[in-house]
Amino acid sequence: MTMSATPVDVLRLQFGDAVQEDVSLAPYTSARIGGPADVLVMVKSATELMDVITVLWERGIPYHVLGGGSNVLVSDKGVRGVVVLNRAKEVRFESGAQPTVWCEAGVVISNLANRCASKGLSGLEWAATVPGTVGGAVYGNAGAFDGDMSKNLIWADVLTRNGREKFSVEQMQYGYRTSILKRNHETAIVLSAMLRLKNASQEEVSVKINEFSERRKATQPPGASMGSMFKNPVGDHAGRLIEVAGLKGTRIGNAEISTVHGNFFINHGETKAEDVRALIRLAQKTVNEKFGINLELEVELVGDW
Repeated sequence: MTMSATPVDVLRLQFGDAVQEDVSLAPYTSARIGGPADVLVMVKSATELMDVITVLWERGIPYHVLGGGSNVLVSDKGVRGVVVLNRAKEVRFESGAQPTVWCEAGVVISNLANRCASKGLSGLEWAATVPGTVGGAVYGNAGAFDGDMSKNLIWADVLTRNGREKFSVEQMQYGYRTSILKRNHETAIVLSAMLRLKNASQEEVSVKINEFSERRKATQPPGASMGSMFKNPVGDHAGRLIEVAGLKGTRIGNAEISTVHGNFFINHGETKAEDVRALIRLAQKTVNEKFGINLELEVELVGDW
């Protein structure tokens, strides 16, 4: 391979047809928003993910890993370098007095919760309505309905510059929607995770999931969105502040602050990321002026802004 070889050449040599150029990222995000990736590589196992990331690190090629595409707002200008689309979805259950599930990072966490329910395994009911993948949930300590990843994780298999490492739940240093990986922006990729479950009846788990699903439907809007836009400030809720500020229903282009829940920004079709960004700035500015509170993004801005 010559010094002038492009990232595409480097990756194609090893990963063949999994490598595509100039691919729109909108279909790969829950908000259906975003410009093109220079290069997109789809991986279908934790081993493939590790192999691709290792090549990118060795060559100093910029990259971004995308799982379920929730909690991200991709720029209209797209993403330079390589986007790694993680579709590693192997799952293994271990039964017994203390059941567990091992899963690769690309597993959709809501699907996993429903699979647990079908086996009469409790503990992940909170995740049945959460968008995104196990990898994203481990990285950001995803949660809902008084449950979160910190209560389920036993260990995560993480790729770092030093090789593969097992991070215990203590080592992850979880906080509200954050972890040591997220806080330190460490060069670390979640490959898989071992999660703690409990034995229960199929009916018991399904009833709980249905209850959470109904509660979510009643309080959160349908349609394409990124999930919760802002973190909840201590002792308050971002959605409440945005509502009291009179911003629900505010629209820029085809992007709207939901009339159902102020912390959800909806894509009504062909929405530009810049329109969403303008709504974000408006919400932050207005809430700060009215209440002296700085709303911190829960959603990650990806690409060239």
